[in-house]
Order: sequence, then C-alpha cells, then structure tokens
Amino acid sequence: MASIYDLKPAFQGLLRPITRALAGAGVTANMVTLAAVALSIVVGALIAIFPTARWPLVLLGPWLFARMALNAIDGMLAREHGQKSALGGMLNELGDVVADTALYLPFAWVPGFPPALVVLVVTLAIMTEMAGVVCVQVGASRRYDGPFGKSDRAFAFGALGLALGLGAPTGPWLKWLFATMAGLSALTIVNRARKGLAEIRV
Repeated sequence: MASIYDLKPAFQGLLRPITRALAGAGVTANMVTLAAVALSIVVGALIAIFPTARWPLVLLGPWLFARMALNAIDGMLAREHGQKSALGGMLNELGDVVADTALYLPFAWVPGFPPALVVLVVTLAIMTEMAGVVCVQVGASRRYDGPFGKSDRAFAFGALGLALGLGAPTGPWLKWLFATMAGLSALTIVNRARKGLAEIRV
C-alpha cells in the first residue's frame, strides 16, 4: 500500500548536500539520532505542560518535518559516510519509538481529544514499528509497508496540530479521526507481518 515513506529517496536527494557538510564537520549519525529524540521529548513536553495553549500544537508540524529530515540525514551519514554500527541501528529503532511516544501521547491531555483513543493509537504505533523490526528476526528485511507508518503518522499529527493551533474547533470528529488512525495502524501491522512472511517463502 502507498505511504509517504515512498517519497524518501527524493527527500534524501535534497538533503544529501547538507549530509555531506555535516559529515565534513565531524557530526555523526548517532549525534543526529540522539538530538532528534531529545528535541522530540522537549516538544512533547511543551504540549503536555501547556495543553490548552495553541502555540505548542503549531510548533509540532514544523518540528515533525525537521525530525523527518534528521531521520533521513542520520541514515545517510551511517550508510554513505562509513558510520554504520550496531549501536546506531539500536538507537535508530528505539529512538523512533521514544520520539513518537513523546510527541503523540501528550495529545491525551489536550482538551477535546479522546484520551483512550490517543493511547490506543500510540500503542499501535509502537507495535507497527515492532512488526517491521520483528521481520528481521525471522529472516526477512526490515519492513516499512503502509498505509500508516512513521512518516504517515508524522503527517497526520503535524496537520492536526497545525489545524487546531490555528483555531480549528475540536469535536466528535476527533474520535472518528483517531479511530481511523487506529484502524490504519492495525492494517499496517498486518501488512508488514504478511509481507515479511511472504519474503521468507520466496
């Protein structure tokens, strides 16, 4: 199924000059990974601390775009500049889960949001990434299949934060939105598991 992740090669091409400059300055992939996680925790904390304020929600969208750029850069530093390591792989996978949780779980404290559904979506997001990693354990490749992977979640939450931050009203539509995100997340888990198993059987 189609996913925003499919745009990653073109996005990486735009970021390659920046990546080369960072490598030349001595910046490592692990530094970039840890910086992305730390700043995600800060942004998520701002949403949790100021749940009735609009500005943290407006801030979320630009940060999620910047985080996607940093995630692409750390991968290119690792692959294209000889920085690939076991530690880097672990930090990358764990960092994504920690950052997603830190950024999205605080929505449960924002007035008008359905707390139980927010927690469900965050839980399924963790399981989605686990499904991709578990495929490696059973002999397949790391799966990034959609329809609701990391990049898709970032787009959805970023757009939601921007809309509400600019004054869009909350209401029952948020329950339907989060229920839809939960359903798409569950479908993503199934797709990744199915594609991983099919890869082994080939």
